[in-house]
Amino acid sequence: MISFKNRIHQEELMDDLSSGGKEMDQTLRELETINKWLGGNHVTIDGIEKLLKRKHLQKELVIADLGCGGGDMLILIAEWAKKSRISVKLIGFDANPNIIEYAQINAADYDGITFETKDIFSESFKEESFDIVLCTLFTHHFKDEDLVQIFKQFQQQARLGVIINDLHRHPVAYFAIRLLTILFSKSPMVKYDGPLSVRRAFDKRDWRNILKEAEITDFYLRWKWAFRWQLIF
Repeated sequence: MISFKNRIHQEELMDDLSSGGKEMDQTLRELETINKWLGGNHVTIDGIEKLLKRKHLQKELVIADLGCGGGDMLILIAEWAKKSRISVKLIGFDANPNIIEYAQINAADYDGITFETKDIFSESFKEESFDIVLCTLFTHHFKDEDLVQIFKQFQQQARLGVIINDLHRHPVAYFAIRLLTILFSKSPMVKYDGPLSVRRAFDKRDWRNILKEAEITDFYLRWKWAFRWQLIF
């Protein structure tokens, strides 16, 4: 019997920073499709719009996307910014150089997007600052105690705020993604990592405990379709 009471910390195949090649490319393409059709990308865009309502922009907006994957979110933000007539500088970070290589090709038509292979725990990354820090389907890769430290770090790095878009740990979400990947996925990585990522994800209690430990009291937390959390602080 599978329990959804607590987060599990079993590693996903994608956590192997040496993974790459055709299987990784197929995985990144499928993840783009899944996020597009299940509406998960909107959670991040909506979060940016919420943050900007609180602030008056006087200069170029610098946005960092951590665990950027294939760069799909940054492409969507670039298109949103163009329609909204907002000047943006977009930087994608990932610790896997093979993923960064894919992202650079994927977003080659967008001049305002750059990518860096960098670990967010590195001293060089900690020295960087941005207007907005984004984490889309990234935070579930870390244990609670790591997230406490990461969130404290983000508060020093993000001038306007941080937007988290991640999964809700729920049996419906688990069995739905398991069925969808069995039926439609051609990637062994997606079939394995998809359901596992739900079990590594969060419920409201998890978020509140992490935020309390990180001493973050001013935050916005809402459930979004399909089985996503939107956290802004």
